[in-house]
Parts: sequence; structure tokens; C-alpha cells
Amino acid sequence: MIKRIYIYYKERYPILQGLVLGLIVFLEIYFIILLNMGVTWKDVHLGMAEFTGAFTVFAFLLWLRVADDLKDFETDKRLFPDRPLPSGRVLKKDIIITCAIAQAIVLGLNIAFMRENLIFLGILYSYGFLMSKWFFKKKKIQPSLPLALITHNPVQAFINLYIISFTIRKYGLPAFSLTNIMALWTLYFPALIWEVSRKIRAPKDETDYTTYSKLFGYRDSTIFVLILTIVDIITNFILVWNLNKISVAVLALLASWMTWKFVQFIKNPERFVIVKKVELYTYLQESTMLLTIVCFIIFGKI
Repeated sequence: MIKRIYIYYKERYPILQGLVLGLIVFLEIYFIILLNMGVTWKDVHLGMAEFTGAFTVFAFLLWLRVADDLKDFETDKRLFPDRPLPSGRVLKKDIIITCAIAQAIVLGLNIAFMRENLIFLGILYSYGFLMSKWFFKKKKIQPSLPLALITHNPVQAFINLYIISFTIRKYGLPAFSLTNIMALWTLYFPALIWEVSRKIRAPKDETDYTTYSKLFGYRDSTIFVLILTIVDIITNFILVWNLNKISVAVLALLASWMTWKFVQFIKNPERFVIVKKVELYTYLQESTMLLTIVCFIIFGKI
């Protein structure tokens, strides 16, 4: 069983990367709110509650990965037979048991260290449960790529809400502010952009797998992602404007570069795989956001 578990998490959800991602997501939202609302470094208190929040993000995303593989099992046997689960290299009970253990740890940690935030933990996991059940409309949602996107992708906003609610409660910050609204969506758009981009292909690369480019054409699909990218960069501008003007300039350059790549892809979709460029852009963008936070803490406003 141990070997099968290792195979699954190595290929489908690398544990170390997942933990780092959970930490980054939590701290980015956490600090972007504190710094925009004038909380100084000497007033910041990191402890088990913050660790609990980061681990919750990690374990929740793990649950989504497992739930997604379970509900797509029959489809994957046909389209992706080499994946751990449909190939038979890993059993369903293997991932169900390990995932259940992770969620039990999450519940215990949240009861012990983030009790005031339990209602938002419940909201987060309730949404995740509905996703795993196709919102009880599987026959309608599963065949429709746009419906699946509309119903499933907002999960990042619910993760952000869990982090925001904890942060403002701990530091006594106002619940309704422009910063909180922008923070609610700041990681939602990169997830949405990636999700759509990974299903945009050049005509010659299309297979039986349903993609947005097959449904709407690669040009219109790419233009849609370009619009999302512009909206995303605006939210980032608002969040870093009062923290670091250099970061604003860097984000503007990144957005310009990504826009040019979208234009190139529209002109010649066989030139490169668009999702690879989107992934690079996202890594650089989020790195810039994190560096902005670090620089502000160390040096103050620039």
C-alpha cells in the first residue's frame, strides 16, 4: 500500500510542492491584507493558527485532487489510461484512506487553533463537497465544459475567503473594504486563466478530449483568456499600488509580455503551447507579489 500511495502522490499531487503551495497561498493573502490595512511587522503574530491555515489549504487542495480523480475514473480509463488510478497501479481505497487522514488532521487543527473561523472552514468544505458531487447535477454539468468551469472554478475564492475571514478576525480589521474584495479574487483569476488555457490547443493537436478551442475556436478562447489576464492584473495593481511602485512596473511588463504571447498564439497556434507560457507568467506574477510583501516588510514603501 505504501508503494501505491507513493506512486499516486508523486504523479498526481507531490506532497512537498503541495505544502509549499499551501504556505504561499495562505501567507500571500494574509500579508497582502495586513500590509494594505496598515498593520506593521511588530504587530504581526505568527503561530499555530497560521500553520493550521496553510495546512488546511494544502489538505483541501489534496481532497479536490482525489475527489476529481475519483469522479473522473471512468472517463480517465478511456482518455488517460496511464494515470495511477485507471491504470490499476493505485487502488481507490489507498487515496481515500490517506485523504481522510489529512482531512481529520485539518479538523483537529482548526478546532484547536482556529475555532473562531470554523464557520468559514465549513463553508469551504461544503463547497468542495458539492463540487465532488457535481452539485447533484452530474448529467447536466459533466458533459458541459463551460458549466463545469462556472461551477467548479470559484473554489479558489472560497479558499481566499477562509484566509481573509481568519486574518480580519485575528487583527480586528474591517470586514468590508476594497482590499478584501481584491484579495478575494486575486488568486481566483490565475487559477481560472490556467484552467481555460490548458484546454486551448492548436487545431492539429485536438483529440477526442473536449477543449475550449474545440468548442469555441482557439482564437475566441484565447481572447477570453487575454481579457481575464487584464482583469487579473488590475486586481494586482490595486493590491500592490500602496506597497511598492517597482512591483507595479514589473507586473505591467509581465502583463505586456503575456499579451504579446496571446497575440502570437492567435496568429500562429502551432508556434507554442499556450498553457506553458501562462504557467511561466503565473509563476513570475505570483513571485512578484511575494517579493513585494517581503520588500515591504524589510524596507517599507518604495
